[in-house]
Amino acid sequence: MLQTGGGAIVNTASALGQVAAPNMPAYCASKPAVVGLTRATALDYAKRNIRVNAVLPATIETPMTTGGILVDAPELEQALRTWHPIGRFGQPDEVAAAVLWLASDKASFVTGHAMLIDGGSTVQ
Repeated sequence: MLQTGGGAIVNTASALGQVAAPNMPAYCASKPAVVGLTRATALDYAKRNIRVNAVLPATIETPMTTGGILVDAPELEQALRTWHPIGRFGQPDEVAAAVLWLASDKASFVTGHAMLIDGGSTVQ
């Protein structure tokens, strides 16, 4: 990117980059670190025409969630769904749309941003 005149980087963190959850100390430490890296890198490279942002999704409906960790845990699945005020899990294409926008020229004035894609879960 430095050699070609710029570009856009979109890191992936988690909604737990903004709030904490019990019994997940390492995860809850690593996601704010990604947000900090995003912001610091955005400052370091802004004048070189490189924008750096991050997406912070909450629970996204993927095989890892609905077919993996939640398959034998209906009470956990219900608790996670209730954690999202919007009343459902996010969809992969909703995260992809945010990443595409952040990477596009339409977001040319956006850098150092941590975009929550969380169904309102961090508002509570």
